[in-house]
Amino acid sequence: MYKVSIKPHWEIGHGDDSPFDTTELLSLLTAIQQSGSIAKAAQQLRHSYRHAWGLLRTSEQLFGHSLIQSGRGRGTTLTPFASKLLWADRMVSARLSPTLDSLASELETELGKTVEGKSKTVRLNASHGFAVAALLNQFNQAKLPVEVRYRHSTDAVAALSRQECDLAGFHVPLGEFEKPAIATYAKWLNKRSDCLIHLAVRNQGLFVATGNPKNIRDLSDLTRSDLRFVNREAGSGTRMLLELMLAGSGVSHKKINGFENTEFTHSAVAAFIASGMADVGFGVQTASQRFGLDFIPLVRERYFFALPTASLNDPLVQAVIGILQSAAFRSVVNELAGYDGTDTGKIQSVQEAFA
Repeated sequence: MYKVSIKPHWEIGHGDDSPFDTTELLSLLTAIQQSGSIAKAAQQLRHSYRHAWGLLRTSEQLFGHSLIQSGRGRGTTLTPFASKLLWADRMVSARLSPTLDSLASELETELGKTVEGKSKTVRLNASHGFAVAALLNQFNQAKLPVEVRYRHSTDAVAALSRQECDLAGFHVPLGEFEKPAIATYAKWLNKRSDCLIHLAVRNQGLFVATGNPKNIRDLSDLTRSDLRFVNREAGSGTRMLLELMLAGSGVSHKKINGFENTEFTHSAVAAFIASGMADVGFGVQTASQRFGLDFIPLVRERYFFALPTASLNDPLVQAVIGILQSAAFRSVVNELAGYDGTDTGKIQSVQEAFA
């Protein structure tokens, strides 16, 4: 089985200079940030110290800015400019990775059909998330043929109803907003012929800068004139949830500065705030933690995979269920910040899940 990996790649130029390939420099800066030493970073990347030092000096001349700073007793650290380069790389990855991962999965399938004569895969449509990404890693380790397409929750369940996928991922809040949320998906879920596999429970809430310097507490603060908000795109399950919660709190989205500024993933929202380009966003706790932000929990939600009940006997679907119900995968889910894998792999009817 072929495995295709497509990684974001970017170049940067200044004036009339030729574009500079950032790949090697970003790897070196990341290693310096982690190790606090040029020598250790070079060793980690299997470069000579001379090569690493030369790359830094050449890059500093190109950018006209220092990239590292050293001091007795505190090792080597990155300058604000170097940190901004790493942030830019993380933003590129956060924005593009879902699209590139979907494309890689599509290419794998087509190569398998053309070269290996294989066409049978598990077609998974789901919104991009940390537990879903962890599950795909498990599939890869098990060499399970899966075709992945990242799309909004509503698009995923709609695709399931059209038989365009085998499993559709979607998420529904617990509590007062569960009923209106599930009503959004009900037009595509068949209570008689579909069932659900529980993936995880996770926290959604507000992302704020470390230490919460703006003293943000809840949704009512979003209308403050001194705050800049960054949102998820229209049609996403997280955007739908936020709009339900704003309406329930009597907060008008028209009064929120930046409500129409959108990003495609939780990580991209977190990266935007970590850069200082916004003060607050809404998303899952894991993204907040990975970008060093503070998190204000507001709601818990369940993430499910919907699938036809008749497909439970399919060998590939059974392999998927086996991974979901394994202790190893449940452990992975529990290690994600804000995730709970207690019911991971549980199979229910639609009525049972939303009784």
